[in-house]
Amino acid sequence: MPVEGYWREERIQRRDTLAAVLERLGAHDADALQQLRSQRAARALNQLVPGRTVRAQLTAEGRLLELHYRNGGNVLTVERQGGGFLIAEHPADLERRVLMKSAEIRTSLFSASDAAGLSDAIASQLADIFSTDIDFHRDLRRGDHFSVVYEMFHDRGEPVRAGRVLAAEFINVGRLYRAVYFQYDEKQGGYYTPDGRNIRKAFLRSPLEYSRISSGFSSSRFHPILGQWRAHRGIDYAAPHGTRVRATGDGVVEFAGRDHRGYGNLVVLRHQSKYTTWYGHLSGFAKGLRKGMRISQSEAIGYVGATGLATGPHLHYEFRINDVHQNPLRIVMPPAPPISAELKPVFEAQIEPVMAQLKLLRSTHLAKLD
Repeated sequence: MPVEGYWREERIQRRDTLAAVLERLGAHDADALQQLRSQRAARALNQLVPGRTVRAQLTAEGRLLELHYRNGGNVLTVERQGGGFLIAEHPADLERRVLMKSAEIRTSLFSASDAAGLSDAIASQLADIFSTDIDFHRDLRRGDHFSVVYEMFHDRGEPVRAGRVLAAEFINVGRLYRAVYFQYDEKQGGYYTPDGRNIRKAFLRSPLEYSRISSGFSSSRFHPILGQWRAHRGIDYAAPHGTRVRATGDGVVEFAGRDHRGYGNLVVLRHQSKYTTWYGHLSGFAKGLRKGMRISQSEAIGYVGATGLATGPHLHYEFRINDVHQNPLRIVMPPAPPISAELKPVFEAQIEPVMAQLKLLRSTHLAKLD
């Protein structure tokens, strides 16, 4: 079947309207514009996102035959049929690419990742992967360095979304931490050191991804509301109202509600039999959270607030063993299980290519320093 028209492509600019984009494409088709404006299925075309592209097939006279617009992870297609248009949206056929980047910390992880052209999604994964060894609130130093091998999905050469971090290393105050992703069955995987030790600990160091400690664990602290000296058996993390609070370990919700001892909105999780973690002053709870629910490590359980005895938005976090308060910043966290002997040969074969890429990134960074 001969091709009736020709294809053209235009990148969406700020304040663009559908009419303006169609005009630059060379479409002189008032009827098509009117139909696309009025049809609910084509509403994404009235909310065009700058930077994305629109492809259109046109006749020599400028009549619109077909149009493609990527809307997030989907593609909106418009195809002329008789006197109207068939409009459909389907998942984009994305191309997976494996990319490599390295960067040096100057002020923060996010500023370094921005300078290297990494998405916030990859930076957040890096923080999560190394969060049991590096406290990203306190431990980062100028001159720290990281390298990362990661997935990026493209649509016709245009990056659409970041995928998974496949391998990474972080040098923090001269100490090297490395992690590789291993898919150990069809649905599950995790991060391990190159020798097969599980990166994941039973508990994260912090229940917030990014914040600062406003009050530490202490046997004597002047309470700003009560006006008296008393023990502070937890860690206070100052963070903006509504910041996501995550569970530091797998557990079961023992309590979720309003507490009248000063905690305000409180979540208590029980981990195994002897560990409990407490999250106080919350502005609200994660949707559907209830007593008895099983929670996974890093899962959102609530949001930072200032309920109870609090002068401003922050999270009060406690870590208890057999109901005895412990300093979560100092206690040694137990590791999760390592790679089994049975899976070790498969693991070593799977990680070999990404370990080679990390080695290349490291040597490139050292060459820059010379």
